[in-house]
Amino acid sequence: MDIAGDLACFTRPEAKAERISYPMITPSAARGALEAVYWKPEFTYLVRRIELLKPIRWFRIRRNEVCSVPALSTIIKQRERFRYDAAVDRDQRFTLGLRDVAYRIHADIELRPHATDPVSKYVAQAHRRINRGACFTYPCLGSREFSASDFGPPDSAISPFPHNEYLGIMLLDVDHSVRPARSTWFTAWLRGGVLEVPPEGIHDPSRDEHATGDSGRVVAGEQC
Repeated sequence: MDIAGDLACFTRPEAKAERISYPMITPSAARGALEAVYWKPEFTYLVRRIELLKPIRWFRIRRNEVCSVPALSTIIKQRERFRYDAAVDRDQRFTLGLRDVAYRIHADIELRPHATDPVSKYVAQAHRRINRGACFTYPCLGSREFSASDFGPPDSAISPFPHNEYLGIMLLDVDHSVRPARSTWFTAWLRGGVLEVPPEGIHDPSRDEHATGDSGRVVAGEQC
């Protein structure tokens, strides 16, 4: 699937307060974009390769944000008496993101043990939805505020943009079936505009805290 957008931010997990993007979409964010188009509990996507279709360009922005979110139970309990002063809770956050991005995602569908239909059924349905631009929720590029401007089948006329860069240690996946959540990582290289994604990563317990927030939400690339 080809996917493009005006803005994107695939946050590095080591950047705690500020949002500093990887130069390239992460496998977890790519899988999130595919799941926004078509997903069933009977299968999962295995991202194999990602191609860079446009030069890497950056943007910088500083915004006022709030530091905390009031609990829903507190709002319900206090009702009309509830007051929240955003000015007191405000904090400035810096974002270093990407602009004018385009990628080509190559992925396989892997059936889960409880699946009863053949994999060809799900592959055909995924192709049909991609070809006609259908989706469950509109795909985003690292964050919900950065929606994709376009997605569809691969355009054979567009080749990967030739760029080589070491991207650092990148999140491959987070296994939420265990507690605490278990993260796996890999050494990411962009060679000739292509990011090859290994089938398995390395588990580093010291990085589990960086991969997920307190609620277990993926923060490296932020699945949508």
